[in-house]
Amino acid sequence: MKEAEVNRCQIQEWYPKFKSVSIKTLIHELPEPFVYYLLEESGPFILPQSISGDDALPQRIHNPEEEEDYEVSEGSGDESESPPPAPCFPELELKIKESIKTLGGAVFPKLNWSAPKDSAWIATTGTLRCSSFSEIALLLRSSDTLIHDLCHAYDSCSDKTSSRPPTFFLALRKWYPSLLPEMEFRCFVRDRRLIGISQREVTVFYPVIQDKKHELEASICEFFWDNVQPRFESENYTFDVYVTRAGRVKLVDFNPWGAFTLPMLFSWEELEQSFGEEGDNVDFRIIESRCTVRPGLKTAVPYDYLDISPGSGWDQFLRKADEEGRKQAQCPDAGA
Repeated sequence: MKEAEVNRCQIQEWYPKFKSVSIKTLIHELPEPFVYYLLEESGPFILPQSISGDDALPQRIHNPEEEEDYEVSEGSGDESESPPPAPCFPELELKIKESIKTLGGAVFPKLNWSAPKDSAWIATTGTLRCSSFSEIALLLRSSDTLIHDLCHAYDSCSDKTSSRPPTFFLALRKWYPSLLPEMEFRCFVRDRRLIGISQREVTVFYPVIQDKKHELEASICEFFWDNVQPRFESENYTFDVYVTRAGRVKLVDFNPWGAFTLPMLFSWEELEQSFGEEGDNVDFRIIESRCTVRPGLKTAVPYDYLDISPGSGWDQFLRKADEEGRKQAQCPDAGA
């Protein structure tokens, strides 16, 4: 993998070309002090200075209006332990507030490549839905996944010259509360040819996908040839799509081939081997029954952070999961 291939998958690079077939998104360049703020590990989580009142998250993060609650009384001997000054990003906060309003009042955030999915648990909604700058800051600061973007973006590149891009961006994507997880798919492109499609939510069996499998495959393949293949420059990559109730396909994201990209219901070895097969058939994989759900693939860390080498704990776990899946495929409701 080359740095150029990774760079093409940054949302600020691909979105302008595909905005007509993607989710409405507004993108902001992040000032370097805010990047340092995201990487700060020491001390308590402190909100930016201008965030207060209704825009703070009570009982979760510090509200500057309540700072007097933390003041140390005279003579306590701890006068030197004053709280660190709150960071201040007024221009960025104003732009984000305006963007949230433009996008309908709710967004989900991501950086150049990744979204803070692993920190959704800390939000009051349990999702990536954000309606204020403080909620976005909390998700970004609490995410371990984003450390990949911030510090290890090019670790898998053969021509690595840096550990991070020169500039980071925050993409705010319009929040759609009615999106169905079963209609999200990851597509695999090798030598500019679509060779595989996988259900993205690999921990749940959705009968509706089975009923519409051929229709979905046809729609996604047509979308690829009409919209993606002519305009995306890389030869090998993956892209994620969402299929609406009306059958329209929306582009969600691009990811590099291999490295930190999860192969979902495939393995990278299978995808490499299928590339050499003759014909233009696409391998479309879904969970066929409740008995063949593959646990363990829905992780909150980049794929290359997992030790899946022969003999590792993950290797043994996945082997056992595959074996159990084959056994359970014969269970009574296997075709339900």
